[in-house]
Amino acid sequence: MKKIWLKHYPEHIEKELKIPNKSLPQMLKEAIPLYEDKVALYFYGNEITYKKLGEMVDSFTSVLQQEGFKKGERVAIMLPNCPQYAVSYFGILQAGGIVTQLNPMLVDKELEYILNDSGAESIIIFEPLLPVLNQIIDNTSVRQVIKVNLEGRDTEDSMAIGFNEFLKKARKLPDQADINPSEDIAVLQYTGGTTGRSKGAMLTHKNLFANVIQTYEFFKEIIELGKERFLTVIPFFHVYGMTSAMNLPIYTGATNFILPKFELEEVLQTIKDVQPTSFPGVPTMYIALINHPKVEAYGLDSIRICNSGSAPMPVEILRKFEGKTGAKILEGYGLSESSPSTHCNPTFGIRKPGSVGIGLPSTSYKIVDLEEGIRELPSGEIGEVIIKGPQVMKGYWNMPEETDYALRDGWLYTGDIAYMDDDGYLFIIDRKKDLIIASGYNVYPRDVEEIIYEHPAIQEAVVVGIPDPYRGETVKAVVVLKEDMQCDERELIAYCRKNMSAYKVPRVVEFRKELPKTSVGKILRRTIRNESV
Repeated sequence: MKKIWLKHYPEHIEKELKIPNKSLPQMLKEAIPLYEDKVALYFYGNEITYKKLGEMVDSFTSVLQQEGFKKGERVAIMLPNCPQYAVSYFGILQAGGIVTQLNPMLVDKELEYILNDSGAESIIIFEPLLPVLNQIIDNTSVRQVIKVNLEGRDTEDSMAIGFNEFLKKARKLPDQADINPSEDIAVLQYTGGTTGRSKGAMLTHKNLFANVIQTYEFFKEIIELGKERFLTVIPFFHVYGMTSAMNLPIYTGATNFILPKFELEEVLQTIKDVQPTSFPGVPTMYIALINHPKVEAYGLDSIRICNSGSAPMPVEILRKFEGKTGAKILEGYGLSESSPSTHCNPTFGIRKPGSVGIGLPSTSYKIVDLEEGIRELPSGEIGEVIIKGPQVMKGYWNMPEETDYALRDGWLYTGDIAYMDDDGYLFIIDRKKDLIIASGYNVYPRDVEEIIYEHPAIQEAVVVGIPDPYRGETVKAVVVLKEDMQCDERELIAYCRKNMSAYKVPRVVEFRKELPKTSVGKILRRTIRNESV
């Protein structure tokens, strides 16, 4: 396999990195003396320095150990973005535990499944979510509940201990857990369940630390150690947020300005006030920003690294955002199973709109045939992208068959349809399972969505396949119009006919006020498809 993308790397990036065999708590411990008086986390006026963060993590670990915590125990975190998240995360890991990350939007049955699948015996939970936990806790092995109140005060509760009260129980410095970074699992990152039963990707300490190193080396030319300001609104519990917005800022000695959720006016005002240098975002966030009537007045060009991940970035949105703000978006790609980042458009080379860029250092990738996944395809041909690198997971928790299917001969089979150009840039077309076959023709939803986004009245769009007695499947578009804009089904279909092949044109258009999304802002295509059948 010829690694044609390596020619893009500047000399300062080693093409095959030497990843230190270190744990994530070691990463934090090494950052503290370098940046001890610098603010690590900023949350609504609450400043936590690196030194203070280390002390809080030590207290958390110490209390766990005082209460008999054993290496390998799973502890669930079900919190929005807040300082307590980072403290819990590193405290659990320092004790030799495994973090089970939970989406705060889970309903009772989903929560029960993940708690039981992981075998978590403790949970750190946002206080307003206690009623959800109460409904199912008797059906799980959870024996300890630590609750977080974002107002910084603990309230009395018979079933849960307050976070601050928990930390105050620390009596000594923690013992050093025996962690083997290359073998020991740090995080169970559960996939969203959009393709079936949710699976826990086993990410080791080395997987996660490697991805931090890979990302830093990729952006090394523009990252100033100890001087960066991250604006974090993507959730820490999401694999993208965990690595790009929690672990990476700590490794680089950055100040992390944390927001618990995406509120447009709050995000814009925060950008204006703190002038962040890095903003990890998702396409729906960028769509909301460019549709704000006064976005140009908030100084978005302070952001040197405008990452986009989690979902494909429509080219038209990228162009509009950059035209309005002067900030450049670097689209990347990754999966829960790869910690997550594998690709990004470089700052040191050509940026190709519509592409997710080239592989991060020490990442190999190729395109193989869709039928058997064995034959490597030449540039320009469409197939499945497979990946190899130090960030690739150990496997799926308690799912050996699924692990064997996803990991073959050292390669991670992503399930994503893509092609590579002559320069080694990767272009993701769609998920294998999202492919629409209409009258024997392959229709890739993203191709259709890209054209729809170019219509001046469209704010958001998603394309799905629906059953058709004649064609087998046909194309349906579900769209959201911009405020004060008008467009009907006939007009949009006519527009599509002018701009794409006949077999791709939507036969059905549904207009909605909003599209269902995950907590990270990714449009739930499967939900829309199920509603349309």
